[in-house]
Amino acid sequence: MAAPADGVKRAEPRDHWAFQPVANPAIAVIKDKAWPRNAVDRFILARLEKEGLRPSAEAGRAGWLRRVSFDLTGLPPAPEQVAAFLADTRADAFERVVDELLASPRHGERWAQHWLDVVRYADTHGFEVNTERPNAWPYRDYVIAAFNHDTPYDRFIREQIVGDALGQDAATGFLVTASVLLPGQIGADEPSKRLARQDSLDEIVMNIGQTFLGLSVGCARCHDHKFDPISQRDYYAMQAFVAGVEYGDRDLRTPEAEAARAEEKRLTARAAEVERQLARFVPLAKAGGERPSVNARMNTDRFAPVTARRVRFTVKATNSLEPCIDELEVFDTAGTNIALASAGATVTASGSNVSANRHELRFVNDGSYGNSRSWMSNEKGRGWVVVEFPREHTIERVVWGRDREEKFTDRLATNYVIEVAGAAGEWRVVADATDRAKFEPGKVKPPVFSTAGLSAADAAEATRLQQERKSLEAKIKSLEAGQKAFAGKFRAPDNIRLLYRGDPEQPKDEVAPAVLSTLGKLQLPKDAAEQARRAALADWIASPQNPLTARVMVNRIWQGHFGTGLVETPSDFGRNGARPSHPELLDWLASEFLRSGWSVKHLHRLIVLSATYRQGSSTFQSRDSGGRGKLDFGKSSYAIDADVRLLWRFPSRRLEAETIRDAMLAVSGRLDTKMFGRGFNLFAQRGGLSGFTPVESYSGEGLRRMIYAHKVRREREAVFGSFDCPDAGQSTARRRESTTPIQALNLFNSRFTLDESTALAARVKQDAGDDLARQITRAYQLALGRAPNAGELADAAPAVREHGLATLCRALFNSNEFLFLP
Repeated sequence: MAAPADGVKRAEPRDHWAFQPVANPAIAVIKDKAWPRNAVDRFILARLEKEGLRPSAEAGRAGWLRRVSFDLTGLPPAPEQVAAFLADTRADAFERVVDELLASPRHGERWAQHWLDVVRYADTHGFEVNTERPNAWPYRDYVIAAFNHDTPYDRFIREQIVGDALGQDAATGFLVTASVLLPGQIGADEPSKRLARQDSLDEIVMNIGQTFLGLSVGCARCHDHKFDPISQRDYYAMQAFVAGVEYGDRDLRTPEAEAARAEEKRLTARAAEVERQLARFVPLAKAGGERPSVNARMNTDRFAPVTARRVRFTVKATNSLEPCIDELEVFDTAGTNIALASAGATVTASGSNVSANRHELRFVNDGSYGNSRSWMSNEKGRGWVVVEFPREHTIERVVWGRDREEKFTDRLATNYVIEVAGAAGEWRVVADATDRAKFEPGKVKPPVFSTAGLSAADAAEATRLQQERKSLEAKIKSLEAGQKAFAGKFRAPDNIRLLYRGDPEQPKDEVAPAVLSTLGKLQLPKDAAEQARRAALADWIASPQNPLTARVMVNRIWQGHFGTGLVETPSDFGRNGARPSHPELLDWLASEFLRSGWSVKHLHRLIVLSATYRQGSSTFQSRDSGGRGKLDFGKSSYAIDADVRLLWRFPSRRLEAETIRDAMLAVSGRLDTKMFGRGFNLFAQRGGLSGFTPVESYSGEGLRRMIYAHKVRREREAVFGSFDCPDAGQSTARRRESTTPIQALNLFNSRFTLDESTALAARVKQDAGDDLARQITRAYQLALGRAPNAGELADAAPAVREHGLATLCRALFNSNEFLFLP
C-alpha cells in the first residue's frame, strides 16, 4: 500500500487499546504506604503522586454513610442507622454497613435504574402513536431481581439474549426495549414493511453493541464505520444473529405464570357458568320493544329457543365509522358457544376492512377478545356476518361486543337485526335492536340485567350472580397481567443480505451470522437455527476472552459511584471515545471481575470500601504530611485537576431525579416499598398521541419508588423530569447534570413537594411532640442525617413559628445538602 500523501503514518484501527486482551497489571508502586486500603487505592495514588497531587482527608462517618446509602440503595439512611453507625467501634463497622446495604432489596431497585437507562426501557412503544406496552414491566422486574441476587454478569448477558433457553423468559425483553412501529403504523406496501423490519433489527443490534460491547455498531448500517474497524458486512453479520426476533408479547413459563393460567382457566369456566345462569333473567328480544342500552363491552340478545343451522347478524347503524365486532358468540340451550371455529363453525361476511393483520373475518369467532382480534366491515355504518354450524342446534341467545378489553367504544353497532335459518334456508328475525341506540360516548359500562318483573327470589339470585360475575372478571383481569411479557417472539430467521447504502431495496449477497471480524472468527452456517444463533452470540459476548465485555461493565459500575467512568464515554470504547484516565486500574478491575466469577456486588464492595471512595468532597481540601485535613489555597489540587478525573477528592454530584423523589417519600414516611408488578401512573393516560396530563397528588401505588412508575417514552415526568431524567427515546449511558430555573421552581412549588412537606411535618410532630427545638432537630435528622447547629436552630425557630413546620420541611427538601451527595 502506498504511503499517505501527507506523509503522516496512520494508526492501525485494530491496534486500539480497547481491542487488546485484558491485561492483569501488577499492583502499582507508591510512596505513601499508609493511605491505601485496597488495590484500587494504589492505582489511584500512583497517578496522584505522578501528577504531584495528594488525596483529601476522609469524609466524616455520617457523610460517608449517607453517600454509600444513596449509592447502593438510592435512599438516605434513617437517623437511627446514622446513630448506630457512629456508635459502632468495631473494626469492621464499615464492612458491616456495606454488606447490609448490598443485601437490601432496595439495592436492586437502585442499580436496575442505571441499567434501564442504558437499554432505554419504557412502557410505551414510542414514535407518534406511542401506545401502551402493557407487558413490558416483567423485564424491569427481572433486572431488579438479577441485581439483588448478584446474578453473575456473564449469566446476566446470556439470559437477556437467550433467556428463553435458560428459564428466564422475561429477560429477553432486553432485545425489544427500543421504540417500534406497530403494524397499523407501517405502510401496506412491501418496501415500507421491509424498511420497518430493518429499522427494528437495527435497534436490536445497536442495543447489543452499545450495552455489552461499548461500541457503536449501528454506525456501519449504511457504510463501513468511519472510526472503528467495523465493516458494513460485520454489521449485517451481527444482524443475522437476531434475524428471527420479532417485537411482541410472549407467554411467560414461570411457575407463577403457569399457576395464574390454571386459576384463570378455572375462574373463566365459572364465569361462563354464571353467564349461562344470568341468561335466564335476560328479557326475551322483541322487535320494536324496549331494549337495554347498547354496550361496547358486551351485549346479550336472548330469545325463545329455536332450531338453527345459521345465524345472521346485520348491522344497520353504528355510533361511528365501519362496524367492528371482536367476537360473535351463539349459545345453545346447554350454555355452549357453538359459533367457535374450533367447534366447526364457519363464517362469511358482506366484506372486511383488513389492515396490517387486523380485523380479519376469521377473528370474529376465534375465541379471542379485543380490538386486535376483531372483524371490521368495509362499509360505513353497515355490514353483516353469517355463522354456519356443521349441523342444526337449538339456540337461545347471541352475545357480542365491540371490545371486551374495554379500550375502544367507536364503531359500535347501535341498530342491528339477528336472524336465524334452519336447514331449509328461510331466514326469520329473532332479535331486532332498532330501538337499542342509547349509548354514551367514551363510557364503557358492564352489561346490566334489570330485575324489573322478576320475583323476589329471582331478583335476589340475579343480583347475587351479577356481583359474582363482577368479582370473577376483576380476578381474571388481575391474573392475566402476570402471564405475558413484552420479551420478543422468535421465529425462523430472515435471510439477511448486505444492503447497499443500508437500503432494503438494494440487497446484495446473503450474509451468515458472524461476530465482529476484529474481535473474533466465530461464524455460523446460514441455515443455523434461530435460538442457536442467539446462544452463540451470547456465549461470544460473555466470554472472558472478549476484550470489551468486562471492561465496559466495570466502567459502568465505577461511573455509578464516582459520577464519571474511568472511560468517560461508557457506551463508546471505540476510537472516537475517550481514553481511560487510569488504564491499568481499568484492566485490573476487569481481571478482578472475572476472578470473582463476574460478581457485580464484589466490585461494589471493593470500590465503596476503598480510601478513594472515603475521601471528603471539599474542593480545596488536601492533606498535610501528618495526614490531617487542611485548606490549600496555593497551587490547589483544583487548579491542577478541576474535573477531578484523578480523584484527589470525592466528586460530589446531585442526586438523580428518581432518587430525589424516592428520598422525599422516605423522609416523609410515606414511601411504599412494595416491589414488582404493573407500574403506577405518572400521567392521566398510559399512552397515546398527546394529552399527557400529569398526576399532581399521589396516594396508594403512586407512593412506590419511581422505578415502578409507568414510563411513557419521550414524555418527561412533570416535576422530576427537569432533573435530566431520561425519556427513553435513546440510550442514556451517562446522565447530564444541568442546573436550570425550572428545577428550582418545580421542587419548591410542586404539589408533590407540598404534600411531602406536610407529611414530613406531621411525622416530625409525632416523633418530637410540641417542643419547637426538638421538632427542628428531628426535621434535620430525618432530612439531612444530622442535627442542626446552633446557628441553624436559631434561624429556623422564628420561621417555624411564623410560617409553620411544613415550611421548614419544604426548605430542607430544596437544600443542596439534601440534593447532593456529601
